[in-house]
Amino acid sequence: MDPRPDYEEFTPTGQRRCQRRSKNSGGQQCGAIAMRGQDICRFHGGATKKARAKAQERLTEERARTLVETYGRKIDTTATEALLDEVQWTAGHVAWLRERVQEIESAAEVQDTDGQNPLVWGVTKKKTGGDDFGTTEEATPNIWLKLYQTERVHLVKVCSEAIKAGIEERRIKLAEQQGELVAHAIRAILTDLGLTAEQQARVPEVVPRHLRALAS
Repeated sequence: MDPRPDYEEFTPTGQRRCQRRSKNSGGQQCGAIAMRGQDICRFHGGATKKARAKAQERLTEERARTLVETYGRKIDTTATEALLDEVQWTAGHVAWLRERVQEIESAAEVQDTDGQNPLVWGVTKKKTGGDDFGTTEEATPNIWLKLYQTERVHLVKVCSEAIKAGIEERRIKLAEQQGELVAHAIRAILTDLGLTAEQQARVPEVVPRHLRALAS
C-alpha cells in the first residue's frame, strides 16, 4: 500500500479504489473503481487474462475463509463426543423446526384458508409466460414440514447409533464410578471428624439430602 497521505483505499461509498497512480494527473491516485477481486482498475491492467485469473483465485480464497468462519474449524474431539454432540444438536433442530410448524398451524387457524391446511397444500409453481402461464396449487408438504420430518428421522438415526455404540452404558458406568469416589471421600471425611454416636446416626439423613441438592 502506498504510504503517501493522499492515498485512499476505499471510496466514500465503500468501493475499492484503484491503487495505481495516474501519470496524467501529476502522480495522484487513480480515481477509478478497482475491478472485482482486484486492487487495480481495467485501465491499469485489471482486464488482462492474467489479472482476471488472479482475481478469481483471490475471490475463491475469500469465499473459503467465509465458509470456515460460518461453519467452523476442525476441533479436537472423540467419536463418542462427536456422536453425543450430533444427538444434542439434532434434538435442538427438531425442537426449533417443530415451533415453526406449529406457528404455521396457528396462523392457519386465524386465517381464511378455505379449509386447506398450509402445511400440506400450497403454491408449487408460478409461470408468467407461455401457454401454461398462471399459478399451480397442489397438495404437497410445506418446506418447514419437510425439514422437520427429515430432522426427526436423523435424530432417531443418531440416537440409535449412540445406543449401538454403548454410549449410555458408558455414561452410567462413569456416573457409578464418580458416585463411588464421592462416597469414599465422604466416608474418609466422617472418619477424620470423629463424630459422636448421635452425629453418626444423622449421617444417613444429612449426607443424601445435601448430595441431592448438589445434583439438582
